[in-house]
Amino acid sequence: MSKNNLRILLVEDHPFQLIATQILLNNQGYYRLTPVLTAAEALAAMEAATEPFDVLLCDQCLPDMLGLELIDLASKRGLIHRAVVLSGLSQEQLDALERSADKRQLPLLGCLSKPLDVQALTELLAASGFCEKA
Repeated sequence: MSKNNLRILLVEDHPFQLIATQILLNNQGYYRLTPVLTAAEALAAMEAATEPFDVLLCDQCLPDMLGLELIDLASKRGLIHRAVVLSGLSQEQLDALERSADKRQLPLLGCLSKPLDVQALTELLAASGFCEKA
């Protein structure tokens, strides 16, 4: 799948970060974005969608639910295919999140540091075979 067709649900609780990340993604060819501020809004968007989102790109520290919990819930309900966590946590903490997701068999492709490095996201998606790199 090409990145301009990838359906991404972007969950970020800081409005400025949400807008900045959305612009950054759009500028790099990710156009099918649904931006929301909370896990509750994310769940509502997923439930309203006619098909599962390709990628749930979410902050780990949301005000109403942790990112891994949102991924778990969305995955169990069949509302997403894959997920990526964005966070300002340390690399050690991000690694621990990945191990936890693996143990729980969550569809997590990986954890990326904030601010988002779009090249790192593209490489993560390409490495998984989920999206072409170009």
